[in-house]
Amino acid sequence: MKLDRAALAAHPLPPVIDGGKETKGRLLILAGSRDVPGAALLAATAAMRAGAGKLRIATVASAAMHLGVAMPEAMVIALPEAEDGGFAASAVQRIGDLASGVDAVVAGPGVKRNGACRTIASVLLQSEAALAMDVAFLDALAAPHSKRPSPPVLLPNADELQRLIGCDPNEIEADPAGCGGRAAERFGAVVLVKGVTSHVVTPHGESWAYDGGAPGLGVSGSGDVLAGIVGGLLARGAEPLNALLWAVWLHGQAGARLARKVGAIGFLAREIADEIPGLMLG
Repeated sequence: MKLDRAALAAHPLPPVIDGGKETKGRLLILAGSRDVPGAALLAATAAMRAGAGKLRIATVASAAMHLGVAMPEAMVIALPEAEDGGFAASAVQRIGDLASGVDAVVAGPGVKRNGACRTIASVLLQSEAALAMDVAFLDALAAPHSKRPSPPVLLPNADELQRLIGCDPNEIEADPAGCGGRAAERFGAVVLVKGVTSHVVTPHGESWAYDGGAPGLGVSGSGDVLAGIVGGLLARGAEPLNALLWAVWLHGQAGARLARKVGAIGFLAREIADEIPGLMLG
């Protein structure tokens, strides 16, 4: 099925509610590392532009103060940091506690792959919060978690999808939706297969293809923005499938708008999020 504005009509977002920040959802972004601290900022900005109300960023200790200044809208929590600049194993319990107090979690942008990731992924999957997982935590997935109240959203690139299902890269190129479907079924998840044409697939065999956007979306930080949009919509109460469909469309259409303003390439990932509110209004 083609993913366009008409298709989105069957998958609406929650209505905009007048009220305090709690009415627009509580979001935790678990992101960043010593080497890539800015990924948390990109995801957080996009989440707020997508309408999240109350934001917490949990990141490694060395990045926390800088993120707090750069993102004054968020509470920033400094977590124990391993020697490699990623999360330390001692951060796991605190992460579980934080996840229990929010409506949605985005986990992965800029996170260093290390031995703590598998345990953190398991703790997040056991939480009741809506969940979007990216980058390091995708490699840490071990088994489906069908008892979750809602399916996780997985955001792999081609290499990560290859590792998730143990397939050959040529298989993904030949049948991206089919390979995404295998991951969706295996992990009980809603899965995005990224590409020039992106595919959203469900465990039940449903599939949508989006071929809009612009070449400039293929740039560092673009995936972090996409993850943040998903998280912002989940925090507002969107069903996982609806959140992912809208996020893919919003991200792509934002790129198309920037291509008209700036050029087909050359715009920055940090500029994508600013286009989101207007696109949601139509």
